[in-house]
Amino acid sequence: MLNHVTAMATSLRQHLPFSSNRTSLDDSNVESYYRNHVAAITGAGSGMGRELAIHLAKMGCHVALSDINPEQLAATKQLLTNYDINVTMTVLDVSDNTAVEAWADSVMSDHGKVNFIFNNAGVALYSTVEGSSISELEWVTNINFWGVVYGTKAFLPLIKNSVKQSQFGEHGHIINISSLFGLTAQPSQSAYNSSKFAVRGFTESLRQELNIQNCGVSATCIHPGGIKTNIANSARGNESIHDIGMSTGPKAIRSFNKFLKFDANEAAWIILQAAATNQQRCLIGNDAKIVDAIQRVFPSHYSQVLNDFHQLSRKLKPRRHKKLKTVK
Repeated sequence: MLNHVTAMATSLRQHLPFSSNRTSLDDSNVESYYRNHVAAITGAGSGMGRELAIHLAKMGCHVALSDINPEQLAATKQLLTNYDINVTMTVLDVSDNTAVEAWADSVMSDHGKVNFIFNNAGVALYSTVEGSSISELEWVTNINFWGVVYGTKAFLPLIKNSVKQSQFGEHGHIINISSLFGLTAQPSQSAYNSSKFAVRGFTESLRQELNIQNCGVSATCIHPGGIKTNIANSARGNESIHDIGMSTGPKAIRSFNKFLKFDANEAAWIILQAAATNQQRCLIGNDAKIVDAIQRVFPSHYSQVLNDFHQLSRKLKPRRHKKLKTVK
């Protein structure tokens, strides 16, 4: 185990940028990128979606909000009332392609143009492959992957046309939210992993096509680590994970929430910077950066290295506590 950890630590020095993304572009330049543009956001009722809306509103970007929860969506809109922008909202199930297309048409009708789509809505499921039902797998995939596809397909031609018709050099960008789990696989997360890996592949292919077309529109894939959102509280699961030594119910939710440490407001700002600087992909949080580096260094054995790393961390914790008590 120690050999794995030592090799990992040595390799991480050249693979892992720990510096904050926030310093990569001056705030005023980010603001000018979004000012007087129109952004559509899915999952805007809470978490990163809400924080994206607030940041964009502060920068003078008009927003079209959507979420499946009408109360949370209305609460987000209420937070934007003091900004001099046009705000519209639509209760939306992103797994419904017809509804997504209708929403895109209404955004054009209400705002006259659209420059950005943030495909942010997502859900989680904890289950073994054997224990998950087809309906559970479809629920995750329909929202996390097909919701991104539907949003991209509905808005891409509208964004391209808005940029083409503009006389003021406006920007166009598609921002798709994958995950840390779109970089590495985890037990009990087969449905979530597969959906987020799919988002990654879909977005990277899309970006290459847009680059070839040189149409003024690009795409960025976002890989957040553990962000403080409601995803753990709304996750679904079943008792099949008992077979692999994992807990369900409130204990599982508490464990999931402990993983969610990165501030959603800061994450939203990093996403906005990534699009403004046309990054191909964006890692948010040191957990995402560490796991990405480990996967690059140990592409075939990252699961064992991560397991060794976690075991070592658990062994060191009691020693730290004893040392603190001794000092007291």
